[in-house]
Amino acid sequence: MRAKKMTLAALALAAGLSLTACQGNDDSAAGSNSSAASSSGGGSSSSSAGTSGGGSSEEGGTSTGGGSGTGGTKAAGSAEAAPGSGGGKITTGDCKTENLEFSSSHGMGEGDLIVTLKNVGGDACSLKGFPGVDLRSQDAGRPLSAKRSDLAAPAVSLQNGDETRFTLHYPPNNTGGTGAYVSSMVVTPPNETHSKSLPVSISLPVEVGADQKVVVDPVGTGKQ
Repeated sequence: MRAKKMTLAALALAAGLSLTACQGNDDSAAGSNSSAASSSGGGSSSSSAGTSGGGSSEEGGTSTGGGSGTGGTKAAGSAEAAPGSGGGKITTGDCKTENLEFSSSHGMGEGDLIVTLKNVGGDACSLKGFPGVDLRSQDAGRPLSAKRSDLAAPAVSLQNGDETRFTLHYPPNNTGGTGAYVSSMVVTPPNETHSKSLPVSISLPVEVGADQKVVVDPVGTGKQ
């Protein structure tokens, strides 16, 4: 176990990742660094840093088995309309973390994890941009932050009860070894500073460059 901790930590440091420690208490909005996502629609980033200040708080999420759909493969600049499952007029601005219900499921492709965000706040709201995603493993001393894909981010409007999704891509562990087991994922919606923690079950290969292959697509891309 100590050998795996040292190996994964060394890989993350060698890659120059900006790893955040989203380990705040529930509902705490100050005093800790968060991995809030950018409000910009495209481009890449070496970390999932937010565009506004403030701390982060984590709340329990839910995980559902199965599921289908994978992240899109369109190049930057090919944003598509993504009105969620029912569309709707935007009335309350950006969706808040406290008004979203989170769940995750494995996609059709190996190495794809689908995260669903459902508006349960009662009013319509909007999402646009990349979510912040940090993977936590007992085999690593610090979280691993997902990099951003090159997909353009569509504007997503959600009426109460509507859902939208994003895809996390990661390298599956096909090395034959035990790898680094990831047991939870901390998600920060676009333009938010508060996070939610979701239980997941992912095994990453402990090899050079594996951390660079953990990539997140913007909200509203892929099969909705």
